[in-house]
Amino acid sequence: MAGSKFSRGTLFVAALAFCGASFAQQGATKDLGKREYDSNCASCHGADGKGNGPYNPYLKRSAPDLTTLAKRNGGVFPIARVYQTIEGAGAEHGSSEMPIWGQDYKVKAGEYYMETPYDPEVFVRTRILALVDYLNRLQAK
Repeated sequence: MAGSKFSRGTLFVAALAFCGASFAQQGATKDLGKREYDSNCASCHGADGKGNGPYNPYLKRSAPDLTTLAKRNGGVFPIARVYQTIEGAGAEHGSSEMPIWGQDYKVKAGEYYMETPYDPEVFVRTRILALVDYLNRLQAK
């Protein structure tokens, strides 16, 4: 069992690294993570990720500063926790004000692919990993 956890964790980190490398090669114009962030997160967390988005005053709890996630975690970016928070299925999700993006992405996949065969889990994972990669790049140095 411990071996399978290590393998899944290693695979997850490798996939994230691969996504980051491929996005970096494509350039800023095709940065899926930034595009996801701008369209889904910036309204609450702000364009700079510091929790100062235009919707923030209307939230019950202020949106957190996403540029300090690594700093608040001993200098290590918490990949799995960030992924789970965005995906929304786990206890890490946060308040009910935060949308459950995993479910939203599944709906978007169905709308996008319609009758074409596709794997909704791959669609969801790709978009969330791209967003996690972008958040990692936003971290304060």
